[in-house]
Amino acid sequence: MGGIIGLLFLLISAVFSILCFVFWVWMLIDCLKNEPSTGNDKIIWALVMLFTGIGALLYYFIRRPERIKQTGQ
Repeated sequence: MGGIIGLLFLLISAVFSILCFVFWVWMLIDCLKNEPSTGNDKIIWALVMLFTGIGALLYYFIRRPERIKQTGQ
């Protein structure tokens, strides 16, 4: 029984990890494609996403809605 629970936990962890990676890549591409090139915002957000574990979530909830309101993208 313990082997089945461990395997299930491993499967759930793997799926969660893949989803987190896909979300991170999506936010990084969104930033690099849609963030205006004026100023340093694009570079700063890309670096925040690359070097912090929570950067993609911060971008999604803080910067992305603001950018969408400003530019419509």
